[in-house]
Amino acid sequence: MNSADLGRRVGVPSTALFTDQYELTMVQAALKAGTADRHSVFEAFTRRLPEGRRYGVVAGTGRLLDAVENFHFDDEMLTFLRERNVVDGPTLAWLADFRFSGDIWGYPEGEVYFPGSPILRVEGSFAECVLLETVILSILNHDSAIAAAASRMSVAAGGRGLIEMGARRTHELSAVASARAAYIGGFDTTSDLAAGFRYNIPTVGTSAHAFTLLHDSERDAFRAQVDSLGRGTTLLVDTYDVAEAVRTAVEVAGTGLGAVRIDSGDLLLVAHRVRQQLDELGATGTKIVVTSDLDEYAIASLAAAPVNAYGVGTQLVTGSGQPTCSMVYKLVARAVSADPAEPLQPVAKKSLGAKSSVGGRKWAARRLDEYGVAEAEVIGTGPVPDGLADRQLLAELVRGGEVVAREPLDAARERHIAARQGLPMSAMQLSKGEPVIPTEYV
Repeated sequence: MNSADLGRRVGVPSTALFTDQYELTMVQAALKAGTADRHSVFEAFTRRLPEGRRYGVVAGTGRLLDAVENFHFDDEMLTFLRERNVVDGPTLAWLADFRFSGDIWGYPEGEVYFPGSPILRVEGSFAECVLLETVILSILNHDSAIAAAASRMSVAAGGRGLIEMGARRTHELSAVASARAAYIGGFDTTSDLAAGFRYNIPTVGTSAHAFTLLHDSERDAFRAQVDSLGRGTTLLVDTYDVAEAVRTAVEVAGTGLGAVRIDSGDLLLVAHRVRQQLDELGATGTKIVVTSDLDEYAIASLAAAPVNAYGVGTQLVTGSGQPTCSMVYKLVARAVSADPAEPLQPVAKKSLGAKSSVGGRKWAARRLDEYGVAEAEVIGTGPVPDGLADRQLLAELVRGGEVVAREPLDAARERHIAARQGLPMSAMQLSKGEPVIPTEYV
């Protein structure tokens, strides 16, 4: 399996400072108290789905594994911590030798999740597990939010092409992560070359309005693009007059023109007019691509339009109004020593309101009905009930500090399609609703 299949990890910098200061100060205090080495179990989960969403999508696992693997403190980082008096000398010495040596289990990337699902379970000493909290939540919260939005847009598109093109609408690094998450959620291509390079996602792109405006006429611009990129290219036809542009495009490229792109106006109306015009001109195979601030609702509204592909930017990379999944990372069990054989004691936060948690090291399984459709997310801390043993969701990701579950990005993409198809049909509704299956604790 080559590096392009798994993501290019060369030159990845340390992720150790992608954290909050209190992670390090907790380690310092625990080292002094003699509790830092206590065997502990942390779990990442969400207490609720974003408002109105019916399912969540796990994304970012592959990036998370890279982050854990590259979580170490180099000399420059240690100097920074020393100069800022963030932690004391003994803690700095401990950090200098730090490498995560524990175990991580989690829902496989692309799987769906529900409130309470133990999406990730991190096990090891308290100190090494707590250090990973912020970077784990940063990755899972961002990528899962984008993947969930992408999944909804994929459902709305109904098999038509989806192009991720949000790089200019977010931070340059989050743009790459967004393209990766969108691909898992069902998008086909990205305009972001960094995402294509790092994760082998198919890339596309032709020209913007500036290219048309550069030339003395629209015809000159189309001729230049066709001469350079061939007749199969996509010509942008809404810089001036759409009908005139479509006519010129076919005259320049011939009836074998690959596609035209519409980026403004009443997309439903314009797409129908363009399709009719293309067919009358003999360009019956020329496709229509639409862009312009699309989200899942706009895509769904174009279901009756003769559109072949949608390009989505802002709404995708911002999670279509839900830029985070509100996942948390909580200590759920710990022992009184560093011995992994020591019995674990369930622990849980007992806050007022909705911020309490459920203690204990958990398993999770998805119960199916007689038709093979998901009917409940079952979570427990004791023995797994009969009939659920082969439906367990947590997979081993890291064993003894070593990553054991790298996979091609396409595997996560295919897993998501299968997981989504295994949900009740109401999961595909875009209207606001409750989680499509309940969470049951046993």
